[in-house]
Amino acid sequence: MSIKSSQTLVSEALKIVKTISPNEALKLSNDNLCNLIDIRDIRELQKEGRVENSKHMPRGMLEFWLDPNSPYSKEIDPKKEIVLFCAGGLRSALAAKSLKEMGFENVSHIDGGFTSMKTNGFKID
Repeated sequence: MSIKSSQTLVSEALKIVKTISPNEALKLSNDNLCNLIDIRDIRELQKEGRVENSKHMPRGMLEFWLDPNSPYSKEIDPKKEIVLFCAGGLRSALAAKSLKEMGFENVSHIDGGFTSMKTNGFKID
């Protein structure tokens, strides 16, 4: 049995998902053109803070919360790009790949995640 490493999974995801810079994400957010989704664990948000105008959807529930037929379904604007971020950009790459596999087409993730967003103009509450 051959087990893929998490690094291999991330590398494979990065080949097929759209990666955007924190500056591109900030422009999309400021222009109200995206669903900015924070997939970090709730403890990370409590410790590090929340990004203004983002929705929290933890990685473990993301697919269930974005499945319109799930009892856990949450509302997002289907016309806007889904922009995911985590702490550093690894989990969000895997999550973006998963959403593409679900059929979402307009999905991206932020290079460097929350760590990069803090130093590139995003307001942290």
